[in-house]
Amino acid sequence: MQLNLIDESAYAQTMTKLVRPALAGCRDEGWFNPAQAEREAGLTPRGGGLHYLCYDATKFDYEREDGATAVFRGAIVISHGFTEFAEKYDELVWYFLKSGYSVCVMDHRGHGKSARDVDNPSLVWIDDWHRYVVDLAGFARTIGQQYAAGEPINLFCHSMGGGIGAATLEQYPSLFDRAVLSCPMIAPQTGMPMWLTRALVDVLCACGMGRHRVFGQKDFDGVLDLGPYQLSSEPRERWYHQLRCNTREYQTYCASFEWVHQAMRMNRAILKSSACAEIETPILLFQAGHDIWVRNKPQNVFVNRVIDGGGQARLVHIADSEHEIFSMPNAVFGPYLEQVLAFFSAPMIVASEE
Repeated sequence: MQLNLIDESAYAQTMTKLVRPALAGCRDEGWFNPAQAEREAGLTPRGGGLHYLCYDATKFDYEREDGATAVFRGAIVISHGFTEFAEKYDELVWYFLKSGYSVCVMDHRGHGKSARDVDNPSLVWIDDWHRYVVDLAGFARTIGQQYAAGEPINLFCHSMGGGIGAATLEQYPSLFDRAVLSCPMIAPQTGMPMWLTRALVDVLCACGMGRHRVFGQKDFDGVLDLGPYQLSSEPRERWYHQLRCNTREYQTYCASFEWVHQAMRMNRAILKSSACAEIETPILLFQAGHDIWVRNKPQNVFVNRVIDGGGQARLVHIADSEHEIFSMPNAVFGPYLEQVLAFFSAPMIVASEE
């Protein structure tokens, strides 16, 4: 279907007066308790709920928004990126709802309004990367399936959320019907060789520095730095920044050494050929030509190993995009969104039995 993208010249006004009121009319807010899922996976629950926002496509249709389809297509679970939060995806949720999908977005542990294990609101820390995966799977199997209502349940991931998503597809191969990995963190960009990063963070964490902020990063100070977003849509970036300024829980901004340590461990696990061969969910992976946050080569390796293992995976390289493709100007974002929606709505290919 053809979607009319928000006019960037009136972006904040449209989000304030049209998009957010419509989303509020079909939104449910809650807290998912991951304890049972974590215990079943052999993890010790750390306590606290994981905040989520869910949007009901049926209620959205009642709003009679222009361009909304009357066809219910199932649900999309969104796995957000590092230092992000559910509300950052309001615009994308709007388009998914218009296309007939209910949407479920959970703040990962240590992000947004979810439970966190450090006092500094700017700092992201996790004790074990498996916790991200188990939490996402538990959320999708319960809340996500509820909103799918017997129709397909799909996964949309970005950056860190894409690394979590890839690992989830490996460990829970029958959970999702389709998955879009947008610039997934198969491996983070650390500014140094991977082997050196691993060695350094291993030593620092062993010396008790795991909860310390990574060198060179800083706490959130409210200043908008558009330096890393030269190609991105400035109205979108300013909107995200204002959301962060307005809500203290959205001010996660920097990594701890333990988070980097766990990201390195997740990277190794994801790229194991045996793990890639477990994937049954068809994957569409988007890669940005100007990505300074995650490495592109490991994404290529991941896709090739999924295919070699008998899975379905396709890589789309967008040469003129930065890391957040959904934050690019409409000229880039539009074709990207069309491919995402076409992938989710394409007829399922069922293997014949011989």
